Amino acid sequence: MVLDRSLPTTRLSGWSRYPVLDCAVLPVRRPEDAAMPAGHPVIARGNGRSYGDASLGVPTTLAMRPLDRFLAFDEATGVLSCEAGVLLSDIVDVFTPRGWFPAVTPGTRFVTVGGAIAADVHGKNHHGAGSFGAHVIDLDLALGDGRIVTCSRDAEADLFLATLGGMGLTGVILAARLRLQPIRTATIRQTTHRVADLDGALERLAGSTSTYSVAWIDCLASGASLGRSVVMDGEHAEPEELPAGIADPLARTRRRGKTVPFDFPALAISGPTVKAFNALYYRRHRNGTGLVDLDSYFYPLDALLEWHRIYGSKGFLQYQFVVPLAGARAALVRILGAIAEARSGSFLAVLKQFGPEGEGHLSFPMEGLTLALDFPASPDALALLDRLDDLVLDAGGRIYLAKDARMKPALLAAGYPRLPLFRAVRARHGLEDRFQSALSRRLGL
Repeated sequence: MVLDRSLPTTRLSGWSRYPVLDCAVLPVRRPEDAAMPAGHPVIARGNGRSYGDASLGVPTTLAMRPLDRFLAFDEATGVLSCEAGVLLSDIVDVFTPRGWFPAVTPGTRFVTVGGAIAADVHGKNHHGAGSFGAHVIDLDLALGDGRIVTCSRDAEADLFLATLGGMGLTGVILAARLRLQPIRTATIRQTTHRVADLDGALERLAGSTSTYSVAWIDCLASGASLGRSVVMDGEHAEPEELPAGIADPLARTRRRGKTVPFDFPALAISGPTVKAFNALYYRRHRNGTGLVDLDSYFYPLDALLEWHRIYGSKGFLQYQFVVPLAGARAALVRILGAIAEARSGSFLAVLKQFGPEGEGHLSFPMEGLTLALDFPASPDALALLDRLDDLVLDAGGRIYLAKDARMKPALLAAGYPRLPLFRAVRARHGLEDRFQSALSRRLGL
């Protein structure tokens, strides 16, 4: 691509709307568009659903959504070949009626395949299925100088493993082949357990034999109720479990999403409001098993379009960490205690148990417990997260790069032991000066 250095800039942010930066945006419509002049680093951006500054290229961001074609599908094996700008929602819409579903899906379907690989996203089934990259067979990667290589576990393996979770810093993902999983209905059998404290939640998660398992946790509860949670297990339902009279078990329930029409005032996300919401959410759930549609189980927030506006015009800070199983309970008690003490709770506190560590050099999951939290962007929240960083570090944990907007380099080095391998791949292939993001500059990646 011939770069026009007079390109106007656009105000861009991740999903959390913090930070907001001026970036030149260039659409990638053909593979050759990913080649850039030396000395002008870029970063690829999918649908902008990473939370912090990972998809903000300074000075230039490559917009990948135009590369949105399905290329091939094998009905016998479930292997899909597609371009990187395809959304998971596209895959769900097209292939669920044919009896196939993503092997791993995060909590929103509005992410691109390229973004899912770059962040090596995880879902409610990580304890059994691993992360998204575990189901990627190979991918086409543009190295920025005109070269395009096909990477896999057998060919260009160093690039492949650095790209899984590599936050776009190894090149521009153009296309990928991935395995979908077979399903027989578009329905989930959900079993709900309301538990009174953290120990109950951890026991439920550790003892779950379900394919999917996730806990919503009240991060403002304290005392004997510290860590009270609602644990939701899930299985893909079989046709015989559905009510009589359903003509097509694979037909999805289609609901039109509602949109948050304006930025909420600060009062809407104050401590007392969050405390009241959390208490109501906890009480309204009852133990039991029922049938829910796929979207309700996997993507509840997608029903509320532009939900990030609830946090106001200043945006919010998403904070997700994982700590090893050994010592995880003690770490969570300290972290939840610090949050309750600060009275800065989160509407959207989600606790999951991870399985084995991911393959990628910078893949986030490790065998342990992960907690994701949201806080309105403010000096108080930044100070609280600095305190939580110390507790995560003491527990041997790490922070998720796809949701980070403020971590310091020392925590990155401590939490990601394969960071030297990642940096070596970048240096070996001459990628350091070609692919940079606001995140990589902040963290010295």
